[in-house]
Amino acid sequence: MEQFNYNNIDITNDFMFGYVMSDPERCKQFLEQILDIQIDHVEYLEKQKSIDMKIDAKGVRLDIYMSDGKTVYNVEMQTSSNKTLPRRSRYYQGQIDMNLIAKGENYNKLKKSFVIFICSFDPFEKDRYVYSFENICKDENAGDDIFLQDEAYKVFINTKGTKGNVSDNFKELMDYFNNSENAKSSKNPLVHSIDAAVQSARNNEEWRHDFMTWQMYGNEKYDEGKAEGEKTKAKETALRMFSKGLDVKMIAEMVGETEETVEQWVLVKEA
Repeated sequence: MEQFNYNNIDITNDFMFGYVMSDPERCKQFLEQILDIQIDHVEYLEKQKSIDMKIDAKGVRLDIYMSDGKTVYNVEMQTSSNKTLPRRSRYYQGQIDMNLIAKGENYNKLKKSFVIFICSFDPFEKDRYVYSFENICKDENAGDDIFLQDEAYKVFINTKGTKGNVSDNFKELMDYFNNSENAKSSKNPLVHSIDAAVQSARNNEEWRHDFMTWQMYGNEKYDEGKAEGEKTKAKETALRMFSKGLDVKMIAEMVGETEETVEQWVLVKEA
């Protein structure tokens, strides 16, 4: 059997990105550098959260879904150019808002929110580092710019960009996303922190197992009637993923079991 080369897995891999950003301080610094803001702290609402909507709605998975108490951030790694990305950001925004308040509650409970895509390609082909969007009045007779002030922001980071007023730390961070070898010459402490986490994951047997499981179950599900041994393996994998913060719905999809089965496994484990 051909040996899998884990050294080919870098920060742009979806699973690796989620793992590295599971550290609150590292994720806080990452947000501060890409958004050029100061954040007090971050709290994970859920890593790789699937927001439950009505049964006939299209599901959505948010790679890193967090809050600093005042603002909600969703960060997702994108490596494949997709013309529907702007509409996807709109869909994510709606799902986040519906998850923040219960039906009938006051809209004032909606927090400021950022939907952020880290793109290893230029999504708008203008060569900019950052594309930031918020709702603004387009009426030509409005005079000065009138902002809707709904505090809903969508940000597309282009790792290949060359234009825009960004910090040296930002540039070095993008250089690292483009080529992990650039960590050797980087003066940005965050780059070294991220690279150390990537190296640690590559050499960690448990992480390797979880990665291979994620890769396998991302494309296929267990069929009904699998051998009891495979059922046991699915249970072990499900419990490990649950301990790492993945939600029950996503775990169920990965291991090919019902949400009820996974919930039962978790309940027995925690009893």
